[in-house]
Amino acid sequence: MTPIAVTIAGSDSSGGAGIQADLKTFAALRVYGASVITALTAQNTQGVQAIHDVPADFVAAQIESVFSDLAVTAVKIGMLSQVATIEAVAAGLARHAGRIPIVLDPVMVATSGDRLISETAVEALRRHLLPLAHLVTPNLPETATLIGEPAADTENAAVAQGRRLLAIGARAVLVKGGHGVGSESVDHLMSSDGTLRRFAAPRIETRNTHGTGCTLSAAVAAGLARGLPMVEAVAQAKRYVSAAIAGADGVAVGRGHGPVHHFHALWT
Repeated sequence: MTPIAVTIAGSDSSGGAGIQADLKTFAALRVYGASVITALTAQNTQGVQAIHDVPADFVAAQIESVFSDLAVTAVKIGMLSQVATIEAVAAGLARHAGRIPIVLDPVMVATSGDRLISETAVEALRRHLLPLAHLVTPNLPETATLIGEPAADTENAAVAQGRRLLAIGARAVLVKGGHGVGSESVDHLMSSDGTLRRFAAPRIETRNTHGTGCTLSAAVAAGLARGLPMVEAVAQAKRYVSAAIAGADGVAVGRGHGPVHHFHALWT
């Protein structure tokens, strides 16, 4: 079978994050990518200028079209800014996804600092999608927002907050440490069975980090789409995004926070 991953997320008009980053990541990791667009953003490397939400019934129609025809092997969920959209996605996946692995990236703030989700939508995401996902991949600020605490400032605090996400319904959590400090960027994978794995990579000094969170989560979904076990899929994703960040300065895109280099292995 051809591995097929679906990204359910917002469009980034500058191409560095969201749907565009996810599809590039799928392609780079030898997975066919399909998409369900939840929002359009007027966005570039310097910020988000406008957001236009796709009506929830049209989001539902896209889900129906994709899953009624394609043999989907993994799902990645990104930007969902409205309660109605979250409910439509949850209902659609409940109908169609079955045992297909679902990676939920609870996107809340863009690299530029612009907020991408309403306050009421955060609670809807916790209630409807957290229990549905096989893996939730928040960064440090997103983890804190989901549990209503200040952001963790140590590895132990990050692990403790991830475990609190497990306690409120997540099956497995990957707390991404890109917003942390120190010479290494450390991610922690934990699950309800008590498993805890640490993934570390050297922290790379670059301003071109647009789309890193989307890319890492999409890379995990790509690994799951190809049948990799969760730990192996996360390890592969960590290696891929680290290399994409390392290659980011090799592409000149925009005047702000440029994108990572999704195709670093193919061209420079």
